[in-house]
Amino acid sequence: MTAESTPRRRTGGRSAAVLASIRKAVEELIAERGSDAITIPMVAERAGVNHSSVYRRWGDARTMINDLATYRVDPERDLPDSGDVRADLAAWARELISHYSVPVNAAILRGGAAAAGESESDCLRDRRAEAAAFAARSGGAFSGDDVIDRVVAPIIYRVIFLPWTLSEIDTNAYVDEL
Repeated sequence: MTAESTPRRRTGGRSAAVLASIRKAVEELIAERGSDAITIPMVAERAGVNHSSVYRRWGDARTMINDLATYRVDPERDLPDSGDVRADLAAWARELISHYSVPVNAAILRGGAAAAGESESDCLRDRRAEAAAFAARSGGAFSGDDVIDRVVAPIIYRVIFLPWTLSEIDTNAYVDEL
């Protein structure tokens, strides 16, 4: 038998599978116990990975939850872009409502915000970037902060404090206020 002369390339499949199992474990544990009760060893055990792998990537449970809160609404996804800023903002707001209507997504959002403490959470940073993109399309009619204050903030308030009212939100009314 002859040895291979070039090393075999790793496809990243194992790494992606480990990350997916960690994300699933965090989601399950938050749904079962709440974000404050989650520890790295608990996540590692549920995910079937060594706890050092989890610590190496995130360092602590709060950072991990903050990162996973960001993951849940993918900042790399395309924003609605029909050419009508008003319709696109309303579609984006409906996307947020739909996403946070799933209880575990809302729990991860709360955990991510708590984990950020006095800092801006990664999730908020991503929403601010999206809001700024919509503001740039508006030709100066409103700012990214206006989008956060008038569209995102009322939705997040309901996610945190009145989740049973999410289905009642009229996204067009929020966009009209903007």
